[in-house]
Amino acid sequence: MVRCYTYLKAYFLLIRRTAKKEEKLIIKKRRFWVPALFSVAVLLLSSCGSSETNGNGDKRNSTAKGSPILEDGKFIFAASGEFHPFSYMDGNQMSGFDIDVGNAISDKLGLEPIQKKYKFAGIVEGVKAGKFDAAVASHTINEERKKHVLFSKPYYYSGPQIFTRPGADIHHADDLKDKEIAVSKGSSYADIAKEHSGQEPKYYDSDVVALEALANGKHDAVVTDFATGAEAMKKKLKIEARERLGQSEQAIAVSKENEQLIEEINDAIDALKKDGTLKQISEKYFDEDITVKQD
Repeated sequence: MVRCYTYLKAYFLLIRRTAKKEEKLIIKKRRFWVPALFSVAVLLLSSCGSSETNGNGDKRNSTAKGSPILEDGKFIFAASGEFHPFSYMDGNQMSGFDIDVGNAISDKLGLEPIQKKYKFAGIVEGVKAGKFDAAVASHTINEERKKHVLFSKPYYYSGPQIFTRPGADIHHADDLKDKEIAVSKGSSYADIAKEHSGQEPKYYDSDVVALEALANGKHDAVVTDFATGAEAMKKKLKIEARERLGQSEQAIAVSKENEQLIEEINDAIDALKKDGTLKQISEKYFDEDITVKQD
C-alpha cells in the first residue's frame, strides 16, 4: 500500500508540472492529456489493495472487507489427503470428513470449493504464506499454532489415543515411559508422546503410515486420533487401542490477516450445526456425532 501511494504522489507531481508547462500551449491539447494522467492515477489507485501477495509471489484477490476469496468466487482449502477417514485420496480427488466439511462451508459462503492436497507438516505455513484461503485439515487448537494463524470455533472434537500391537504390555499413559512412539510430522501428538515417553518420537508423513509401521513390528506404540486408529482396525490392521489421552478441539485455520473470513466461517459452522449437516457428515464416516463435545 505504501508503494501505491508513492506512485500516486509521483503522478500528481507530474500533473502539476505538466499543468504549468501547458499554460504556454493551446487549451485543446491540455484538455486531452492532463485528464488522461488523472485517469491513469485512478486506475493505479483501483489496483492497489485488489490483490494480496504471498511469499512466493502468488496472489489472491481481496475485497474491502479483507477476505481474499469473495471476488474470485472460490474457497481454496488445504488438507493432507493422508489422514483417513478425515482426508484421503479417492482417484484424483480428496474425500473424507474434512473434505465434506470444507465443501459444506464453501456452500454456505456461496463459493466454489477448491481442494489443495498438501503435506500436513507444512499446511500452517501454507496458510500464513497465502497458498490457500484456509486449512480444513483436523488441526488441534493449541497455543503454538495460535501464534501463526487464526482458528475458527471447533467443528469437531477428538482426542489422542494410544495404539499398540496385540499382546503389548502398554495399556495406560504411564506405560509409555522410555518407549519408542511414532507420530505424524507436524501433529500435536508429538508433544504428548515426548511428555509420556521422555524421548523424541519417530516421525512419519501421516498417521496411517505410522500405524502400518506399528503393525509391521516397528516401534512400541503410536499416538494418534482415536477415529483414525479405529478406522485402521476396521481394515484389519493388527493393532489394538489403549487409553485415550484427553479431548481436543479441531478447527479451521486461516491467515491472521483475514479476520473477516474467520467470522464468516464461524457463521457457516453455526449454520451447519443448526441444520444438522455437520451431524450427518460425522455419522457418514464415524457412525456417531463427533461434532458435539463429549462430557
